[in-house]
Amino acid sequence: MATRKPSIDQDLIRDLANILNDTDLTEIEIEQDDLRVRVSRAGTPQMVHAPVAQAPAPAAQPAAAQQSEAPAAASKPSANAVTAPMVGTVYMSPAPGAKPFVEVGQSVKEGQTILIIEAMKTMNQIPAPRSGKVVDILVGDADPVEFGEPMIVIE
Repeated sequence: MATRKPSIDQDLIRDLANILNDTDLTEIEIEQDDLRVRVSRAGTPQMVHAPVAQAPAPAAQPAAAQQSEAPAAASKPSANAVTAPMVGTVYMSPAPGAKPFVEVGQSVKEGQTILIIEAMKTMNQIPAPRSGKVVDILVGDADPVEFGEPMIVIE
C-alpha cells in the first residue's frame, strides 16, 4: 500500500490563489505526480456554452460574422480598444440566446463584464478596463480571438 501525505501543502494552494489574483484568471489546475490541485475563484456564476448549441449556430453565425466584420473594416481600432488578454473564443452573452453583456452606445463602468473568452474550457469574464461608452464592437459571438486582438472600443 502506498502511504499518502496526511495534509495538502497549503503554501501551494496560497501560491495558486495568488496566481489567480495576479493574472485575473477564474481557475487554475496543476498536477504533479499523483497530486492534482484545482483552485477556482468564487464570484459571479459563469454559464458554459454547451457543445450541443453548436448545431443550430451555423445558420445564425454568418450574419453575426458579417456584422462584426463590417465595423472592423470600416474603422481602424483606436487606442481605446479593449484587447484580448488571451487566445480563445469570444462569447458576447452569459448563455446562448441571452442578452449580450454590452451593445454599441451603451455606457459601461470600470470592472463591468463586457464579454467572456473561453480558453482551455474555462470561461474567463473580461471586465471593462475603464468607464465609458461602447462605440464599436469588433468581434462577433463565438469568434476566435488572438492575444492582443482589439475586441471592443470604449471611449
